[in-house]
Amino acid sequence: MNSRARSFLHKSRPLYRLALIYTVAWGMPLLTVTPALSQPSGQEVASPGAIERTETERNRDIVQRAFEAWANGENVFNDLLADDVIWTIHGSDPVAGTYNGKEDFLSRASAPLVSRLQTPIVPEVHALWAEGDVVIVRFDGSATTTSGAPYRNEFVWIFWMKDGVVTRAEAFLDLAAYREAVNSNEPREG
Repeated sequence: MNSRARSFLHKSRPLYRLALIYTVAWGMPLLTVTPALSQPSGQEVASPGAIERTETERNRDIVQRAFEAWANGENVFNDLLADDVIWTIHGSDPVAGTYNGKEDFLSRASAPLVSRLQTPIVPEVHALWAEGDVVIVRFDGSATTTSGAPYRNEFVWIFWMKDGVVTRAEAFLDLAAYREAVNSNEPREG
């Protein structure tokens, strides 16, 4: 690698790492680092310092601990989500859309599924990436429905963090599996 390329990568390192995260997460480049996105020639860019690494590590740890607690049966969403979180579920199912606030998300998106599960969803994290205020989690979730059938789904959640809580989230999941569980099972009583 020549010195000019090395200099460019050093100057654009935070952006480059973000592009790498998206490339790994979906197996295709969603962001491309180009000189047009870097600082003008001759202008120094501060390298990621202790503050950025600390933010990245703190956010990764918060989400990792939350998923570990969730896997152990704890309800983590009250502490993990900001009261005014904006949660978007991508897809074409009726549950897809944007939810404004924790209560809106929990009552209109989460409750219809959770009420039809006999056991809590147990997440199995396959990968967790963090960069600054963004944390991406790739996980599978499994539970037993109220009819005794298995519920299994695959998820990618992207979190934007601020002050230790999720302020914005985007969720990608198998909405057919969600809909099947909601439509084929009676809600729990009580």
